[in-house]
Amino acid sequence: MCFQDMMDGLVIGLVLPFLGTALGAACVFLMKNKIVPQLQKTLTGFAAGVMVAASVWSLLIPSMEMTGKEGLLSVLPAIAGFMGGILFLLFLDDVIPHQHIDSDQCEGPKSRLSKTTKLVFAITLHNLPEGMAVGVAIAGAMDGNTHMSMAGAIALAVGMAIQNFPEGAIVSMPLHGAGNSRLKSFALGALSGLVEPIGAALTILLASVVVPLLPYLLAFAAGAMIYVVVEELIPETQEGRHSNLGTIGFAVGFLLMMILDVVLG
Repeated sequence: MCFQDMMDGLVIGLVLPFLGTALGAACVFLMKNKIVPQLQKTLTGFAAGVMVAASVWSLLIPSMEMTGKEGLLSVLPAIAGFMGGILFLLFLDDVIPHQHIDSDQCEGPKSRLSKTTKLVFAITLHNLPEGMAVGVAIAGAMDGNTHMSMAGAIALAVGMAIQNFPEGAIVSMPLHGAGNSRLKSFALGALSGLVEPIGAALTILLASVVVPLLPYLLAFAAGAMIYVVVEELIPETQEGRHSNLGTIGFAVGFLLMMILDVVLG
């Protein structure tokens, strides 16, 4: 891969997920104040499916393959990294005040921050693992690792961008329904995705300095994403009515991300 191709892939991988969030947040200018529950459950399930498939095909499997070991030794970095990602998100969940869109209860430490600010913090916590995942995939490709390609990293970025589109809408439209202007709701929805390119860039820098950590970082990002899926997304799809739509959305998202990774990776 020539230097220019690598830089193009780097830019695409960093920008695409953020653009997906921004375009989704722009739906606040085109649609009513609220997303109907059926659509929200379907989109949330879709996002969960994409994240689970990406965690398996784009992160955990390459993490085990690049160790060059067999048996138990091949999975130890994946185990350590995966649990590290789970514990890291659990820690952030406990120390950062945040509030989910469909809840009136604040999580984390008590705070005088506005509800809007806590909503943005919640989405930021959600998006951080996705940025890390794209960043570590790009880092592996830039390192020339045979188990990670730039095409695969871009496929992961495309998958994150696709699932970020409904997420952006899910953030901006309820914010407008809560009384914020359309412009402010769009800005907050778009900015909630800014953590992804920032997280990706920091992960690339870390991985480039400590190359042997790549298997651990891949699994770390997978663990962080699975935490978000299990802690937030799946419970949201299964509460109340229309839970079957969330399940269908999950299946579609999972299959789409699997196809992207296998075909483009």
